[in-house]
Amino acid sequence: MATGYVHVEADVKQSPKRPGAPCGDLTACDRTAAATTLVVADGIGSGIHAHIAAEMCVSRLLGLLHSGFSMRKAFASLVRTMEKRRDPALPYAAFTIAQVRNDGMATVLSYETPPPIFISPRHASVLPTRPIQLGGSLATEADFYLEPGDGLLVVSDGITQAGLGRGLPNGWCIEGVARCVNDCLADRIAPSRIPVVVHDKARDLWKQGGDDCTVALALCRRGVVLNILTGPPANPSDDSATITRFMQAEGCKIVCGGTTAEIVARHLGQHVKVEPDPDSLIAPPRYEVPGLRLVTEGAVTLNQVYNLLDEDTDELVEDSGVTELCLLLQAADRVNILMGAAHNKAEGDIAFRQQGILTRDHIIPLIADKLRAAGKLVVLHTI
Repeated sequence: MATGYVHVEADVKQSPKRPGAPCGDLTACDRTAAATTLVVADGIGSGIHAHIAAEMCVSRLLGLLHSGFSMRKAFASLVRTMEKRRDPALPYAAFTIAQVRNDGMATVLSYETPPPIFISPRHASVLPTRPIQLGGSLATEADFYLEPGDGLLVVSDGITQAGLGRGLPNGWCIEGVARCVNDCLADRIAPSRIPVVVHDKARDLWKQGGDDCTVALALCRRGVVLNILTGPPANPSDDSATITRFMQAEGCKIVCGGTTAEIVARHLGQHVKVEPDPDSLIAPPRYEVPGLRLVTEGAVTLNQVYNLLDEDTDELVEDSGVTELCLLLQAADRVNILMGAAHNKAEGDIAFRQQGILTRDHIIPLIADKLRAAGKLVVLHTI
């Protein structure tokens, strides 16, 4: 079993039944400190009615998970709801929920949808599933383990039924999809391209019309982990335990803040050195503490990082603590942030407000939101 953080990359290729119309399928990817959850919902019919049904399904499922329901309880609750809506006039959706824990353990629960496909670097196969007793519904479960390099493919029935009535009596079927994936592996097609190849093949089989088509790939790889410590703990007696926890964490270590850097250096038996000849006239100079990947000033640096996070990496040509931190954040998959709650007198300076510099407790959540929007897992703890 692999150790360390396993990152799940989601790649989706999707198209509606009719070009320009809303797609009746919907996907969502949700990340927490424990797992990555992929949902694929297929609303009954097509167009706006089907899209609304799929949207309600995904929203309800993720809402239950966020409110504390286990994956199985949330799934069972939604299946019972859908069983009461088997009426074309009501919003009804078939759906699959796949959850991959950060250690690679995975579970897939499916309701009225095709079975998932397991993908290793050399072979793909339809996952064996077992039925779940939830009234008269067709629900199944599969439990398995994903190593870095393995993946899980989930498709809507618009993919498996492709070609139905157009030369294929039973449609393409999930076995045909698995054969297509194996051809991709044999041809050394990049894994991220597999959803596109499968989708386009299904569209070719439909020739025209057909159904909403969705292919979603959850691909596991070794994750790049970044640890940021910014600001001293609210209680100085927690300094030692906090720094020990920080230094023992998996991944790259970054400290933001001069006072924080002094505390860490003292704990490590080191001294803080200031960058002697900084190139930038705008970004604050970096510091240096042996054992840390990067040490920067605090609030000003973090505000500038927030302003640059959305920029193309090719544009970040200046060599500074700001650009270096931006590049590290953009390359990371998981960002663990320890934010100290100790009062910083400097942040109360009128010059900060005059320049529009947000304090640490305001700018860190904004940075976290940008990183999450970019598909990264952010774990924020206030100390």
